[in-house]
Amino acid sequence: MKSLAGKTALISGASRGIGLAIARRFAAEGASVVLCASRLGAHGKLQGTLQEAAALIQAQHGKAAAIACDLRDTEARADLLAQAAQFFGPIDILVNNAAAADMTLPSAVTTAQRNFMYDLNVNVPIELAQQAMPSMRERGAGWILNISSHSCEQPIVPYRDSPIAAHVITAYGATKAALNRYSSGLAHEVAEHGIYVNTLAPENIVLTSGAEYVRDIARRNPDMAEPVEMMAEAALALCSGSILGRICYSRQLVHSMGISVKSLDGQTILGSALLPADLDASV
Repeated sequence: MKSLAGKTALISGASRGIGLAIARRFAAEGASVVLCASRLGAHGKLQGTLQEAAALIQAQHGKAAAIACDLRDTEARADLLAQAAQFFGPIDILVNNAAAADMTLPSAVTTAQRNFMYDLNVNVPIELAQQAMPSMRERGAGWILNISSHSCEQPIVPYRDSPIAAHVITAYGATKAALNRYSSGLAHEVAEHGIYVNTLAPENIVLTSGAEYVRDIARRNPDMAEPVEMMAEAALALCSGSILGRICYSRQLVHSMGISVKSLDGQTILGSALLPADLDASV
């Protein structure tokens, strides 16, 4: 029996990268997945669209639907869970993956920049969790996973790479630290209703199409990179069990639970020490 059979999941930021990887892995385990991104079609120079993501899962015999929502718009996001539930029924699993970073030195980041990041990276996950919980409480079960970042912790000095790289991610990391704290408190509040809330961050750099600004760092330091399959496998573990109130890192979680990392279609065991496919032997 597939671990997510009969479950419905909503994943934000799912047109590409970590969000799409999680959606594909969940679908392979039997979940009906609703993919959310700001638009159905192309967005700037980034490869992959929401429509293509849903079609990919459907082509692999999974159940998938796409819903466009600009999460920066408070009115548009106000009933997102209700909209998503129209496809396959009430949401059992919510994965808050959508986020934004504005790489500016902490001494120079503006109020507008901070407000933008805090709204999308903190307020949106909280609001969507609050929308999801009434139905989860009613059914006595639910899983909420907030995607965090290792940047919530100050890097150890001397820095692995350039000091500037460590400094400009500070404001973004602060939003993820806030998300971690809120998620932990929320988890213990709603645990009695069978709702499991956790956060998950990559142990290392996941080279998605939206992470070009760190690709050179990973090429100089290949041990700082990890495959997207690692995050997908860790997310599956957190959204199919009874882990509660944890601030998790992908590789640590996978290793501590003795999990084999699988391909996104669930058909092949990949192991747990792989480099991303686009980080070739020339690094």
